[in-house]
Order: sequence, then C-alpha cells, then structure tokens
Amino acid sequence: MHKSHKMHRLFLGLVIILASTFTAHAQKAALKTNLLYDATTTFNLGAEFGLSPKWTLDVSANYNPWTFNDNKKWKHWFVQPEARYWLCEKFNGHFFGFHLHGGQYNVGHIDTSFKFLGNDFEALKDHRFEGWFVGAGIGYGYSWVLGKHWNIEAEIALGYAYIRYDKYKCGTCGSKVGKGVHNYVGPTKAALSLVYVF
Repeated sequence: MHKSHKMHRLFLGLVIILASTFTAHAQKAALKTNLLYDATTTFNLGAEFGLSPKWTLDVSANYNPWTFNDNKKWKHWFVQPEARYWLCEKFNGHFFGFHLHGGQYNVGHIDTSFKFLGNDFEALKDHRFEGWFVGAGIGYGYSWVLGKHWNIEAEIALGYAYIRYDKYKCGTCGSKVGKGVHNYVGPTKAALSLVYVF
C-alpha cells in the first residue's frame, strides 16, 4: 500500500477514535482546533478529557497533505498527547503540560534563512527532507472562558525531537543524496485554539 494512503487511513482512524472516546466523556471533555495550524493549511483536531478536578488529557492529530506552487512541500502528520495540570480548575485559567509527539514529514524547497537555537532551516531551500520524528516537551498555557461552551486557549511549549531523515536534491526526484539524524531542541508546540467544552 502506498505511504500516503497509509497516512490517510491512520489520520482517519485517529479522528474516529477521538470522536468515539469523546462521546463517552460528555460533561468533562472538549473538542478544539488550533487556529495557527489552520493558517498553515494543516488539518487538525484535538480532544481533551477530564481525569480529575485539576488534571486533563489533551490529544491532537495534525495532517497536511499539500504540495504548493514550485513544488514546495510542507507535508506531514503527527500526534501530540499531553497531560495537563490546571492551577484553578480544568478548562479554565493557567495550566502546565507535558507532551509527547511523533509523526512523519516530507518537506522541502521552502525559501527561508531562519536559524534558531542552533537549528538551520536554510537547507530547506534547495533540498527535500523525508523522514520521521519522536520527542517530548513541556508547556505553559491559558484558557479564557468566552461563554457556557466556548473557550479560547493559548499555549507555547519547548522540547526535544529526535529526527531521522533522507535528503533529496529535488522535490520530485527519487535520488537520495544523504541521510542522517538531527537532535532538535526548541519550540515543539504553538497553539491558539478555539475550544468547544461539553
């Protein structure tokens, strides 16, 4: 089976699992979308479940299947489960989170000279990278209650990702020019989410 079909089925499966689990936890759960990911054309869906008065489990699934003009690629899928501790009460106010993340990517031909914490993204300009990653991070966030069911939530997280990649010279050719490992340290989550609380 083709790799992209497997990714589509995995993403669809995660969405179905999130939706079915969600119905079993009404009154203590929320559905959300990260507006920052939406702005990058990344489909995303998150569900958060109450575990105790101050603890929740947030799980997000993210998928971007697009190839843009001039064969620019930002294709990826990843999941990011996160345990959250709320300082006041769940779904309201300040929280701290610990998350895991993992996924696959196919990115390249993106014109950038961005450098951050020893990570040089300039290589994305003339090459395509395909591979997988796993890691973890810690974050801080805040949830503003807008009404009975609606919240806006912001979160920023820093962490680590172990990244394996194959490097290609062009966006469509299959000639591999290298492979390697990158140990990424930096932001692992940025979210401004619209949340519906049940």
